[in-house]
Amino acid sequence: MSDQPSGFAVVPASHRDLSAAQRNRAHWATMALFFIAGMMYASWGVHVPTVRDRFQLNPGLLSVALLAVAVGSIGAMFSSGAWIARMGTRRACLGGGLTMALCAALILVVPAYWMLLVVLALFGAGMATLDVAMNAEASAVENLLGRPVMSALHGMFSVGGMSGAALGGVLLSHGMAPVLHLALAAALSALVLLLACPAVLPHVAPVPHPAERGAPASRWRSSALWALGGIALIALIAEGAMYDWATVYMRDVVGASAAAASAAYAAFSGGMAAARFAGDAVRARFGAPQLVLVSASLACAGMIGALLLPYPVAALTGFTLMGLGLANMMPVLFAAAARVEGIHAAVGLAHVAGLAYFGLLLGPVVIGAVTQMTSLPLGLSVVALCAALVACAGPKVLRRLRI
Repeated sequence: MSDQPSGFAVVPASHRDLSAAQRNRAHWATMALFFIAGMMYASWGVHVPTVRDRFQLNPGLLSVALLAVAVGSIGAMFSSGAWIARMGTRRACLGGGLTMALCAALILVVPAYWMLLVVLALFGAGMATLDVAMNAEASAVENLLGRPVMSALHGMFSVGGMSGAALGGVLLSHGMAPVLHLALAAALSALVLLLACPAVLPHVAPVPHPAERGAPASRWRSSALWALGGIALIALIAEGAMYDWATVYMRDVVGASAAAASAAYAAFSGGMAAARFAGDAVRARFGAPQLVLVSASLACAGMIGALLLPYPVAALTGFTLMGLGLANMMPVLFAAAARVEGIHAAVGLAHVAGLAYFGLLLGPVVIGAVTQMTSLPLGLSVVALCAALVACAGPKVLRRLRI
């Protein structure tokens, strides 16, 4: 099967002499990077209302501020791959992570709105650079260990996000100043980065195919990367829609209480976190194509069930199944992007991640447009359609790439 140890890329010569202890330290260091990335992003998310109040923003100006993070992220994802390939994942993780931490500490300190936009764009760029670099590192760790670990690492990102949001809420409810909270989160992130990065593999070489001995292939002409990126975009349309519209569906269509409506996001996120920690074992046992087929089918069934049975328990069950089904899409697709023939791992990851993130932003907009023209249940049927498309196309692409 494609995801058994024999299916992994050849370990670069610079990594072959690493001891078992060094390999394990690299694995643990990468786990720490994913956790800190999730924690730092959630710590910023807690303060979106604080930013609104601090700068007295109307909804339009607040949307521009949020867009600045997205623009910085997408710009970095499409431009950072080659830089990470030259610098190596160790330096890229450190540089991107420290940029993210520093900008987080400055968000509530800058005195003017235009400065806020600059800081948020740099925050997004640092986050995206760390994201691409740590996923390239995760792929190298998989090769080094000879077994799947990508899904569990993405699970650590989810745990970091939940921990950051929960801890931020507790600290703020006990009177901690928002500026101090972000400074504390930034300091903790910087400390973990400085402690973890020395254990990160010194660099991640391209997958050693003959084509790479000559001029490197262009990611813009790689049909494999465009196929993987297209699947990632479709999958993230569904995921992005769930983050923004699940609670609205519970409130407006199901007629649930405020508490039950807020549980929709928790059900979806909890399903994602749980499935990510189980995904590696499933991928090792059955292979990536089978995992994507079953996962996407589960997500599709969950969404259809929630739409056909608009009752609190049924809807929450459907959203949990959606989380379980979508959880391993990005880990599998990122692992595949890092092994495309003739493309450096970081370059492939940057390409697919950029398209995926665009889908994450596009999802809520698409659902909103369809809902405006029809109804929210029909709008959310787009989510089920996206999951069905991934179930049909995803396994075929992965089999063709022998992932």
